[in-house]
Amino acid sequence: MRIHREGYKYIIIATILWLALGWAAWHFLHVHLAWLAYLLTFLLFLVWFWVVAFFRLPTRNMVHGEEKVICPADGKVVVIEETYEPEYFKDKRLQVSIFMSPVNVHVNRNPVSGEIKYMKYHPGKYLVAWHPKSSTENERTTIVIGNDNGDILMRQIAGAMARRICFYVKEGDIVKQNEEFGFIRFGSRVDVYLPLGTKVDVKIGDVVKGGVTVLAHY
Repeated sequence: MRIHREGYKYIIIATILWLALGWAAWHFLHVHLAWLAYLLTFLLFLVWFWVVAFFRLPTRNMVHGEEKVICPADGKVVVIEETYEPEYFKDKRLQVSIFMSPVNVHVNRNPVSGEIKYMKYHPGKYLVAWHPKSSTENERTTIVIGNDNGDILMRQIAGAMARRICFYVKEGDIVKQNEEFGFIRFGSRVDVYLPLGTKVDVKIGDVVKGGVTVLAHY
């Protein structure tokens, strides 16, 4: 278990706040309201612990395979449907969406190996991640990976709590399956657009792990 580099700043801030506010609570309340000082210190510790846990980067035995599409994120499968993709493909694709709650690992990984054929960041709103318009109106990135099996589009979508989408790739990069392509802070969604006819290996409601769960087969 390691801490992701995106979390260093936030963990330092959370540690300073926990120590400073905890000291203040104990200093001013311990004589007459000791129980309240203990409660506040404990609550501050819980917040600190959650921040550390949010940026955890667990060690995993990654699953690989040229014919396999691996889950790009931890979370729950909330959408599997044939839909029109308007930005890059401009035709119908098979969409699989994974919702990441604030308790999930938030690293995003390449589902396949290949070349980054398209990459674009879109500023936008912060509707809840399950809102129908979140995939077109929220802050988001669109990333397309292509290889001999075809092109796959991934869309990182910010939610009501997620206020920062991080991405580490650009057009022309050659990437490997399960390498990190991004990170979303504090809960959101990742959509994957697959070619029609792709065999999907998950169902709605499944809890999946990035880099481990097989999302689909070509």
